[in-house]
Amino acid sequence: MVWKKEYLDLILVPTGLLIMLCYHLFLLYRYLRHPETTVIGNENHCRKAWVERMLQVDAKDRGMSLAVISSTTTAANFLASTSLALSSLIGAWIGNSSHNVFTSSITYGDTSPTLVSVKYISILACFYFVHANFLISMPDSDIPQEHVEKAVISGGLFWTLGLRAIYFATTLLLWIFGPIPMFVCSVTMVLVLHRLDSNSTPLHQFRPVGRRDNMIRKIDEEKHRIERANEQHERSHMHGSTTQEPPEPSTRLDSEATS
Repeated sequence: MVWKKEYLDLILVPTGLLIMLCYHLFLLYRYLRHPETTVIGNENHCRKAWVERMLQVDAKDRGMSLAVISSTTTAANFLASTSLALSSLIGAWIGNSSHNVFTSSITYGDTSPTLVSVKYISILACFYFVHANFLISMPDSDIPQEHVEKAVISGGLFWTLGLRAIYFATTLLLWIFGPIPMFVCSVTMVLVLHRLDSNSTPLHQFRPVGRRDNMIRKIDEEKHRIERANEQHERSHMHGSTTQEPPEPSTRLDSEATS
């Protein structure tokens, strides 16, 4: 059997994709069974506590919370638009290039038109998947608290899923230059992601804040506010009494003569 360079695509490309898929399945298992060992589980734990504190604040004081959600939405919208623009640029580049990089001599591997179409469709599908996930991550929910927590955590998970799709798209993008760069990128990315996804910090046990505690806190704040207002009123009244001028001596003598 004669070795052909086209066989590299049949060996390295599925192997690289399988390595990334197995790693993310392992990450999913760790997230479901041992969330404290993953960065995703730690972030979701903090998001739940953040939502709980955010809903305890008065509606007029939630500007900072809305700014955090707005910045996340803006970032998701930006990355979604970027993915859509990259898909359009890739399509225009492949369709209008007279010397296609897919079939050039620098690509060591299969350069048949069928495989070129598979590469193109894979890259576009991955970028469109990124676009959809970042749009889904824009939160839009209302109380009660459990629904808000679910919406925020779901938005964060879709954000993470969109980032993972970008990683897959980057790997497929290197497939343009052959199966060897694609395989090397897959292995390197798995090693880097394993380092970034691992969490060694124990989960912080946030003290639950109940509605009763929140009501007591508001009553205490209102009580202190009333006490400060009364103290200011008493000080202003005393200051006005001490600064009142005594009557003139002539006025006092006139009043005695009249009597």
